[in-house]
Amino acid sequence: MSKSILVIGAGITGVSSAEWLRRDGWEVTLIDRIDPGHPDQTSFGNAGLIARGAIIPVSVPGLMAQAPAMLLNPNSPLYLRWSYLPRLLPWLIPFLRNGNVKKVTEIAAGLAALTNDSVDQHQALSAATPAAAFIQTGEYVNLYTSKADYDADPLSSSLRKDHGFDPDYINRAEILERDPNLGPTYTFGTVYKDYGWLSSPGDYVAALFGHYQSQGGHFKRGEVADITAGENPSITLRGGEKLTADKIVLSAGAWSSLLTKKLAPKVKLEAERGYHVSMFNPNFTAPNPYMITDSRFVLTPMDGFLRAAGVVEFGGLDAPASSAPVNLLRKQMKKVYPNLEFEYDEVWMGRRPTTPDSMPVLGESPAAPNVIHAYGGQHIGLTIGPRVGRMVADIAADRRTNVDLSAYKVDRF
Repeated sequence: MSKSILVIGAGITGVSSAEWLRRDGWEVTLIDRIDPGHPDQTSFGNAGLIARGAIIPVSVPGLMAQAPAMLLNPNSPLYLRWSYLPRLLPWLIPFLRNGNVKKVTEIAAGLAALTNDSVDQHQALSAATPAAAFIQTGEYVNLYTSKADYDADPLSSSLRKDHGFDPDYINRAEILERDPNLGPTYTFGTVYKDYGWLSSPGDYVAALFGHYQSQGGHFKRGEVADITAGENPSITLRGGEKLTADKIVLSAGAWSSLLTKKLAPKVKLEAERGYHVSMFNPNFTAPNPYMITDSRFVLTPMDGFLRAAGVVEFGGLDAPASSAPVNLLRKQMKKVYPNLEFEYDEVWMGRRPTTPDSMPVLGESPAAPNVIHAYGGQHIGLTIGPRVGRMVADIAADRRTNVDLSAYKVDRF
């Protein structure tokens, strides 16, 4: 008789977990208040990048000193709703304290263990499914205003090289040879090979979900109000309906913080808000994804549109979207592609689940057995979703994972 498992949250991590568990013989029910691939999901609106080299956390040496000026600079990609600051401080203080060389080096190692084979993990999950058609592979280019800007961050460069991400360098002439549409601001670039990206992130998640359902996976539309751990774990939906199973997976992204209070001590999870502008039917497109380093956003060619995605805003789960981050993305796009024209654009805001150490929460808490935590992917949630989903299946089956889980343990805060 197969064992049953409930997976809360149907973004990329939840769908990946549900599908790997289904393949492993579990009777799986995926639960969310919206359908997978819906625009209200964080998985819908990301940059679409399978960012195998994204191992540097947001909090790095010098950020604490730079942050006040960044917050006051309208051209900075960092925003804060000041009314939210008192609620943010318990998360923000350890986040900033982690911005030292020793801690950043440890975090980079923990992230590299999850990202290094991420393209392979996406391909393995989507093989022989309609989702495979959305995966593109090629090079990823970081654009700098000058080589001096690249040289100004030797720690990041060194850590990436230590973990096998050693780029080729290109000058202005080589940049234009690859992409003659780029504006004059960018004169130096780094090229990383063997990357991947998605031509439509929302459709990709929806296609994975469609395959999961076609193979017998279950879906329950509802909002989880409570989780009870223990020998017979259960969830209660908004409205009172109760569901039980042998195990539960909590993978509700930034909303996981609303459900952890009974399950683990002091899990620190913040909704770090990100934005995108998608430009449809452009008169040209990018040959590959770009990181625009001076503005800290990723520009990705997708199916019929270009997407500029990035920016960091702290304002909680419930506040409405702000206009300033979108205006900044539009302004910076004119520097990247001065001659870009398009029929229309669409804007979006989502909430990245981010911990103070930029690493996910993964595993069970001894104090709350049979509930597997799987959230906190911050800027790389899409990248590591299939890998984390496979690890969730290993944890549920009590198999040894091929990655040491101690860095991601639930009670580390």
